[in-house]
Amino acid sequence: MMWMKELEAAKHAAVEAGKAILEIYQNVDIAVEYKSNHSPLTIADKTADKIITEELKSSFPSYAVLSEEGKDDKARLENDYCFVVDPLDGTKEFIKRNGQFTVNIALAYRHESVMGVIYVPVTGTLYYAAKGYGSFAESADGEIRKLSVSANTDIPSLRVVMSSSHGCRQMDDLIEKYQFTNLVKVGSSLKGCMIAEDKADVYYRFNPTMEWDTAAMQCIVEEAGAVFRQMDGTRMLYNRENSVNEKGFYIINRETNQLI
Repeated sequence: MMWMKELEAAKHAAVEAGKAILEIYQNVDIAVEYKSNHSPLTIADKTADKIITEELKSSFPSYAVLSEEGKDDKARLENDYCFVVDPLDGTKEFIKRNGQFTVNIALAYRHESVMGVIYVPVTGTLYYAAKGYGSFAESADGEIRKLSVSANTDIPSLRVVMSSSHGCRQMDDLIEKYQFTNLVKVGSSLKGCMIAEDKADVYYRFNPTMEWDTAAMQCIVEEAGAVFRQMDGTRMLYNRENSVNEKGFYIINRETNQLI
């Protein structure tokens, strides 16, 4: 099966980074810096980035790496293979100490997300997928479950996941239009994981995100049977010149729940 070596390396790197993040989370007073775009940065982000980048570059020296915390080498644009990494997705949740943060590692091959790993340090749950392989969750005690989205198409009862830190008027309007009542606010890429494992049905994201926020999540939800599209219905591509996901996106369990 293709991408198995990359998947195993990414799983190992994500767990090791997650252990380092958890150590900081539990034992260190979290000092916060702010980047030029006003997003927060902590020692946990930097530590996790170093662990992941070193492991991936050691295992796959010819592959490019695009990481939120790394220097962007545009030579990656000429490379068919690019790891897309968010060493700590949900830094705001990490600072709030609510546990809703993840480690995200994906592989883009010719701009398509073909492998994804999401690790949840606080619970020890590891979500992973590879194109054509399926989507799985491994619990801290080693139990592995194959993931599959729900079949729910009853619009009033849809379980809707939303960002806990990034609200917007369009989402408020959508909730009002369809009278959604089953709403869950969750941080980081956990929202996609919830859809993949049938704990939610739909996720609409109007605000801009970045490649590293969505790359791992996309592979995991698609391999679980979900539909992942940009808001205009086009496919999300990766290892791009502009890393901002400007069009927004949606993840839905069934095509019939496309409400935009």
